[in-house]
Amino acid sequence: MKKLVLADRIVEAKNEAFVMGIVNCTPDSFWEKSRGGEQQALRLIEEGADILDLGGESTRPGASYVDENEEIRRIVPVIRAVRKVSDIPVSVDTRKASVMKAAFEEGADILNDVSALEDDEKMATFASETKIPVILMHKRGIPENMQKNVSYDDVFAEVNDYLEKRINFALENGIEKDKIIVDPGIGFGKNLEGNKQLIARCGKLCGGKHKVLMALSRKSCIGEMTGREVKDRLYGTLAADIIAVLNGAFMLRVHDVQSCVDTLAVLKSFRESGLISF
Repeated sequence: MKKLVLADRIVEAKNEAFVMGIVNCTPDSFWEKSRGGEQQALRLIEEGADILDLGGESTRPGASYVDENEEIRRIVPVIRAVRKVSDIPVSVDTRKASVMKAAFEEGADILNDVSALEDDEKMATFASETKIPVILMHKRGIPENMQKNVSYDDVFAEVNDYLEKRINFALENGIEKDKIIVDPGIGFGKNLEGNKQLIARCGKLCGGKHKVLMALSRKSCIGEMTGREVKDRLYGTLAADIIAVLNGAFMLRVHDVQSCVDTLAVLKSFRESGLISF
C-alpha cells in the first residue's frame, strides 16, 4: 500500500496509486469541467479522490500569471468549505510562498510547485519549517511560451538532471527526503515523443529514489495519440495512467476521479490475485 507522510499524519492510497483530483479555481483552465470551487471539490471527494489539488492560477499553454491576492481569493474559500466536511489531504498548485502560507493556515497539506521551488526564494524555507510534502515539476519557460522550445538531445536525461538538482536544493534547505515528489511535467515544453518516453520510464526518474506524480489527464499528447479533442480524451487518459502506474507512478493527477479510481481498483484486484506483478 502506498503511503504519504504529511506534516501531521500519514495517509494511504486506496488503490495502486494516489488519485489527486483537480479543482481549478480559475476561469481559464483548459478543461472547463474541472473549473469551479466548493462544489467541484465536494464532488471529487464523493468520487473517491485520495487528494484534492487546488489551483488559483492556470498553467495551461498560453496562460498568464495572476497576482498573489487573486490567487488567495480563489483558493482559500474552497479550502474552508472542504475542511467543514472532510479531512482529505489538500494540495495547492502555486509558485508563491504567500499563497501557500495562506492556504496552509486554512488546512492545506501539500505544495505542488510547477517552478520546483525556483520562483519564490521563500518557498523552500516555508516547506521545510512546516514539514509539508512538496511536488517538484520540470518545465521549460513559462506557460505563455513553453511550447515554443520542445527539442531535447535526450529528454529523459535532461528532465532527470533538472529534477535531481531541484531535489538537492530541497534537501539542502531542510526538506525531508520522504516529503519530496517529482513530476516530469508532461506537456510542459515537450513534444509527443518526449512525453511518451517520460510516461514509459517515469519510475526510473531520479534513480527510482523518489515518489513520482504523473499528470496526464486529457492533455494534448493524449489528443495526438488518439486524434481526439479534449472532451473525448478520457479513455486515452486512462490507458496512459495504467502505463504510468505499471511503470512506477506513485500519484496520478486527474480530472475524472471516479473513472481513474475504478481503473486502479481493477488493477489492484489483478495484482492481489497474483495474476500480474509490478
